Amino acid sequence: MLRGAARKSLAEKIADSPVSAVDLFCGAGGLTHGLLQAGIKVEAGIDIDEQAEYAFVTNNPKTKYLAWDVGRKKSPSIEKLFAEGKYRLLAGCAPCQPFSKLTQAIDDHQCWDLLNNFARFIDRIQPELVTMENVPELAERGQEVFDHFVDTLENLGYHVDWKIVKCEEYGVPQFRRRLVLLASKLGELKVPEGRYHSEKKWKTVRKTIGDLPPLESGEEHLKDRLHVASRLSDLNLQRIMATSPDGGNRREWPEELVLECHKKKTGETYHSIYGRMWWDRPSPTMTTLCTGIGNGRFGHPEQHRSITLREAALLQSFPRSYEFWPPGTKLNRRAVGRMIGNAVPPRLAKALGQAIMEHVAAHDSAG
Repeated sequence: MLRGAARKSLAEKIADSPVSAVDLFCGAGGLTHGLLQAGIKVEAGIDIDEQAEYAFVTNNPKTKYLAWDVGRKKSPSIEKLFAEGKYRLLAGCAPCQPFSKLTQAIDDHQCWDLLNNFARFIDRIQPELVTMENVPELAERGQEVFDHFVDTLENLGYHVDWKIVKCEEYGVPQFRRRLVLLASKLGELKVPEGRYHSEKKWKTVRKTIGDLPPLESGEEHLKDRLHVASRLSDLNLQRIMATSPDGGNRREWPEELVLECHKKKTGETYHSIYGRMWWDRPSPTMTTLCTGIGNGRFGHPEQHRSITLREAALLQSFPRSYEFWPPGTKLNRRAVGRMIGNAVPPRLAKALGQAIMEHVAAHDSAG
């Protein structure tokens, strides 16, 4: 019932929207969901990941999901998706693996040319509006690609603005840095400032997941199968029990619990690995592997376990009612973790959508 009411509310928000959008590289729909909340009608999401279709169409009304390989598509197939008589918004978050600081051989990465494909569609379709989101390293490690992207837009007559944003300043309960770009043929369009500059106004882990039912290692909540704790080995259970609540880390462990790799000089700096989150701060950046305590500071602040998929989704600012996997089928935890970790936080997307809607309204008023 809650999901049905939420879908109806979103459907009402996008009724008679002046903006018609297509979301490239849409994944589970984080960007689309935020745009819908801002009142933008998203016609379709496009992604090569067929496992994301259920999440996208179930939570985002009046949209369709196209499991297309963007690199193999021509612009007419994208262009015909927009509604006639509306301002067209081409939105997208090209996969960030080529530019992430975790990727070593970026020149050989298969995703390297996806941003160029995005630029190709903009060139051929020339929508009135464009938004793009990616990792901050795109402007550093991928500077040549990013500069070409920006130059392409400016040469096509777009007003372009981009900056590195702090997601916690947009109401996302997570320390996450992202590169955000907005472009418009209607006039100057600025990336909006976050509303929450004071630490006192940041959404914290406690406020976000503190009321969820407690779980032990390996336990699953009967009414929410995304709220299930990964089963820890006996050794890892000893490690997290030896880690102080509320921000503790592996420096507190007795010698027999320390991993051999962490005893070496090269492993001394990775203090967040096996650490616990703080209750009264935003979480660390959610990744595709954020439900494993050995992958970062993903231990629950006080319970002896890693965070669950549901907790990760909430820390990404997805609504609690958001569904990621078809009922009646075996849950693919790895696939859902990938969807959550790769998503654009909906609250950040909503802020971008609101800026676009205000920009369109101002243009219509001036006209």
